[in-house]
Amino acid sequence: QVQLPESGGGSVQAGGSLRLSCATSRTFLNIATMGWGRQAPGQQRELVASITADGHTNYLDSVRGRFTISTDRSKNTVYLQMDSLKPEDTAVYYCNALRPSSFDLWGQGTQVTVSS
Repeated sequence: QVQLPESGGGSVQAGGSLRLSCATSRTFLNIATMGWGRQAPGQQRELVASITADGHTNYLDSVRGRFTISTDRSKNTVYLQMDSLKPEDTAVYYCNALRPSSFDLWGQGTQVTVSS
């Protein structure tokens, strides 16, 4: 069973938008920090956005103002709205659920490709 399945990736031209979705559980939304990470070819995975159970958000400097992380508790879903996309945003994007000393889970990833 795949945990944290992601969807919404694809190809878009620079300046365009995509919205990624991550199906999770009410339990995770209540006790974990949910996040989105990305990994470009030859690069280390980096966390681009996170949201705590009480709604505090944090962003990588390079995406702040362009990306928005949010949750919908009625659908048990975490979203990453990505606007003003740049070619350097091209990567595989992964959903993450983190509870220190308990679990650090990653989804299988969804490809985002931004062409110039």
